Amino acid sequence: MRVDEQRTTWRSPLNARRLQTLIVRYIVALGTIAIVVVIYRRLPMNPTTVALTFLLVVLGVASRWGLTIATTTAVAATLAFNYFFLPPIGTFTIADPQNWVALLAFLISAILASRLSERARRETLNATRRRKEVERLYALSQQLLATDNVMELLNSIPRYVCDAFGLTAAAMYVPSRKEVYRLGVDHPELSAEQLQAVSGRGEPVVDEERLLCFVPLRIGVRVVGSLGLEGAVLSRETLEAVGSLIAISIERAGAVETLTRNEAARENEKLRSALLDSVTHEFRTPLTAIKIAVTTLLSNDPLSDEGRHDLLSVINEEADRLNRLVGEAAEMAQLDAHQVELRCEPHDLGEVVKAALELSRQALGGREVKLQIPEDLPQVRVDEQRIAEVLSQLLENAAKYSPAGTPITVSAETAGKMVRISVADQGPGIDDMEQSLIFEKFYRGRDLRYRVQGTGMGLAIAKAIVEAHRGTLDVTSQLGSGSVFSFTVPAAMTSTSA
Repeated sequence: MRVDEQRTTWRSPLNARRLQTLIVRYIVALGTIAIVVVIYRRLPMNPTTVALTFLLVVLGVASRWGLTIATTTAVAATLAFNYFFLPPIGTFTIADPQNWVALLAFLISAILASRLSERARRETLNATRRRKEVERLYALSQQLLATDNVMELLNSIPRYVCDAFGLTAAAMYVPSRKEVYRLGVDHPELSAEQLQAVSGRGEPVVDEERLLCFVPLRIGVRVVGSLGLEGAVLSRETLEAVGSLIAISIERAGAVETLTRNEAARENEKLRSALLDSVTHEFRTPLTAIKIAVTTLLSNDPLSDEGRHDLLSVINEEADRLNRLVGEAAEMAQLDAHQVELRCEPHDLGEVVKAALELSRQALGGREVKLQIPEDLPQVRVDEQRIAEVLSQLLENAAKYSPAGTPITVSAETAGKMVRISVADQGPGIDDMEQSLIFEKFYRGRDLRYRVQGTGMGLAIAKAIVEAHRGTLDVTSQLGSGSVFSFTVPAAMTSTSA
């Protein structure tokens, strides 16, 4: 079927329905005049009452169906008034000249009243239509401003417009992307060629007969695309408002996307700077120690066996430290990329704590660690090695940032379907501003970053591991009163899996 045949087939039922409705309205209007004539012919009514009744009928028709039908009704009422109620009755002849004046006054009054009623009806309809369009424009603007992703917005705009205005189809053309975005299947009426033509001309096009509207998407004098609508005819003002809203939303989403990319680039640069600072500060120390030890060993100065052993021990320890630093960086990258597979199984928390203490033995340096773990505590469903690593990191952190000789307390308790493990120290505490920053990668305390060794990745790694177990890691601290780091992991009785 050709496009012209489709259009004819689509318009024929619509035109038939309109014609049928018009015929019914004429029949009802003229039938009402006939009913008034029949009733008033049987009742003793004076001509004034009859004329006012006819006038009410004309006003009712005008307010309901418009001026054309009302004018026809007024003419029919004038003829009926003359024929049935003005002497000589039964003819269109008027005997008394005063009745000519009355008849003419009635006809003029009926037509003028019809015009006024039609105008009031039309203005009421326009006001109602514009109010609804403003409400729809507001709803559309809310939807458009809620999306910042350009591609998601472009694909959603036709649906938003159809939902807002009750349309059957919508299509949008964006020259910068050379693509047409549609709702549903292609509509022949909303062709890409027509959309491109409207975008090129920059002027709205309205086809009331086919219920089609085309409007350019304009910001000032610059056209950024075009929009085609099918299923309703919107006012020119509404079309231009819709075009401006969509153009602004597209530009806004593009600006937000660009800003996000720039912000990501800046954050990436900050991360690179922080990494370089960390590498400079942390990697240089063991490398310097290794270099000094190797240089001493290679020198011609005689060394005792004990001195040589001490230097080799330094090299070994600093090499381990370098290996650990590199391992932390690699682990952080894997956790960020979600490339670490957890092997979660039921474990006794005491065994996990024992493994963490063994990992932290050197960092603790004989410091007292108090354990407060209830005997009836349920098992935890975790990757033992990873959670031991989290506990070890918190223990080492407590040892670094609290005075030597002060104890560290490890406690545990049930929290619903989770188990909460806490590590408390008696250090200087963390102020409120830094509490939200210490879990960021490479961040270290402002006052201690150059006095305490570390890369600033430990807490970030611990947080990532805990979140991979569907738990949370947080800190409670007060300056001068120490800090308590707490994290939750699933109890073995639950079905939570990582």
